[in-house]
Amino acid sequence: MSESARASESPRHLPGVSVRHTRVKGEPRFPDGPRADPAGSHFERRIRSFQPRRSRVTAGQADALQRLWPAWGLDIDGQRVVDLGELFGNARPVVLEIGFGMGEATARMAAADPGTNVLAVDVHTPGQGHLLHLAEREGLANVRIGNGDAIILLREMLAPDSLDGLRVYFPDPWPKKRHHKRRLIQPEFLTLAATRLRPGALLHCATDWEPYAEQMLEVLTAHPDFRNTRPDGGFAPRPAFRPLTRFEGQGLDKGHVVNDLLFRRVQHEGRDRGRSQDHDHDRAV
Repeated sequence: MSESARASESPRHLPGVSVRHTRVKGEPRFPDGPRADPAGSHFERRIRSFQPRRSRVTAGQADALQRLWPAWGLDIDGQRVVDLGELFGNARPVVLEIGFGMGEATARMAAADPGTNVLAVDVHTPGQGHLLHLAEREGLANVRIGNGDAIILLREMLAPDSLDGLRVYFPDPWPKKRHHKRRLIQPEFLTLAATRLRPGALLHCATDWEPYAEQMLEVLTAHPDFRNTRPDGGFAPRPAFRPLTRFEGQGLDKGHVVNDLLFRRVQHEGRDRGRSQDHDHDRAV
C-alpha cells in the first residue's frame, strides 16, 4: 500500500477523531470550533472568577465542535454588540447561563421550555462539545453556546435590558479566604448584570458551598437592583424547573446542603426609563 493510501486511512482524517496528537504546532485545536482565547489582549487584565480546565475531548465532542460551532457557537471577543434575535433566529426571551459544566441541566431546561432561548457560557471545551452534541440530539434550537469570559460578554457585547434571566449554578466557590475576591457573585458583578437584565428578570443562583451561599444572600440582599422572591428574605427551595444534576445528587448523598437563591431585577422608574431611551437613540443613530 502506498504512503498516500495509508494517509487517507489515518484516523486523523476521520470525522470526530481528535487531532490532539497530530496537529502542527500553532494550528488551532478545532479550526472551525471555539477559539482558544477569543478576547485576546483587547481588554485589561483582571482577577477572573473562573479557572480554565484542560481535559480530554472525546471523538463525539470534537465532531460536534467542528460541525456545529459555526452555527451555534459564539466566541466572546468583545468586539461587537450581539443581536440576540439574529443569533437565535427569533425574538423570544433570552436567559444567560454562566458556567454550565457538561451541559446536562442546560439541555434539560431548554427542552422543558422551548419558548425561552438559552445562551450558555463556559470555557470548558469538553463541556461545550457535549452540550452541542446534546442540543443536536434533542433538537434544541433554543440553545447557543458562548466561549470565553462572561464579564466581557455582559459589559461589551450585550445591550441594556436584553436579558430575561440569569442563571449561575454551582460556580467555583474559591473556598480559601485569600481567593474570595475571585468569587463571581460580588456587588460589582451584580451592578453590571442589572444593566443587562430587564426589570422583573429572574436571577437564579445555586451552590452547595454554604459559606458562599451566605455571601450570595448577603450581597444580593444589600444590592438595590435586586429583590428576594422569598418573603422571609432567605434561601428558596430548589424550584421544579431546575433539574437535579448527577453532580448535585452526589453532593447530597455526601451530606452537602444545596441552597437556591431567586432574586428579581428591581424596576427603577426614572433611571431605567432614561437608560432605555438612551439605548433606543444609540440604535437609531
